[in-house]
Amino acid sequence: MLLIPAIDLKDGQCVRLRQGDLNDVTIFSEEPSIVAKKWLENGARRIHLVDLNGAVAGKPKNGIPIKSILDTIDDEIPVQIGGGIRDLNTIEYYLDAGISYVIIGTAAVKNPGFLNEACVAFPGHIIAGLDAKDGKLATDGWSKLTKHNLIDLAKKFEDYGCDSIIYTDISRDGMLSGVNIESTVELAKSIKIPVYASGGIATIKDIEQLCEVAEEGIAGAILGRSIYEGSLDFKSAQRLADELTKSK
Repeated sequence: MLLIPAIDLKDGQCVRLRQGDLNDVTIFSEEPSIVAKKWLENGARRIHLVDLNGAVAGKPKNGIPIKSILDTIDDEIPVQIGGGIRDLNTIEYYLDAGISYVIIGTAAVKNPGFLNEACVAFPGHIIAGLDAKDGKLATDGWSKLTKHNLIDLAKKFEDYGCDSIIYTDISRDGMLSGVNIESTVELAKSIKIPVYASGGIATIKDIEQLCEVAEEGIAGAILGRSIYEGSLDFKSAQRLADELTKSK
């Protein structure tokens, strides 16, 4: 199971939000590239970037720190990014810059045709981000809730050719309240492409629970506040995840 450290960018800084609230911000570093180097040195095999300003604005807003992170990683491991990706030109820009996977969230829900075009134009590089709160899908930096059905959309996105899906339970994101195993498994069992869990992962117990159901199609998890505040040691967590899933 792949554990992926998240670096959320707001105004050029590495931050964490609670439940996606841009007004509830904790700043962890003013030098995101140093954070990226730390996770690389701790054995991360992929980095997850989120342009929070971009998610609200609908276009990239943290170009300088993103470039700095890519320079630091220097193609040693894949980097994926989400936030404000609304057109093919932005996807091409990121892939040309060295990003391996582009995550489409709001635009995928609001304009599925765009996601379809992206999967055709950039096969193997497109991840769909499905973010839900109380069973309802959210868009626009999690500021708006929709009436779309999570599993129906996931199946449609699979048909389009998405590489994988990141499922975030917004109500748990940044709260260290535990991962939503039930909903994540339900989603993973409904499709054949990999699902990555996100939101609420707090301790090594959450990693153990995810590993127990990995065979249902859960390929990994995005780690945020837990590895920044110290309730979860990233290196130990990845080592345990490897041991538990290797034995299955």
